[in-house]
Amino acid sequence: MGTAKVAITLDENTLQKLDRLVKDHIFPNRSKAVQEAVSEKIERMERKRLAQECAKLDQSFEKELAEEGVPGELNEWPEY
Repeated sequence: MGTAKVAITLDENTLQKLDRLVKDHIFPNRSKAVQEAVSEKIERMERKRLAQECAKLDQSFEKELAEEGVPGELNEWPEY
């Protein structure tokens, strides 16, 4: 996947903290730090959305749906 150059604006306090992370070799440069921060935030937001959507599901209905046909099939399953 390619990359694109973008310009961002940060407040001085955030920029100082970012530069400290680069100086302490936590990140190789500002770009990498911002890239990882944005990626992490997006992943967290996607997981939160998935959790919110899952919370909308009717658990009893989903369980019934998952177990459809299971009683007949149980006899065919090997013992563990």
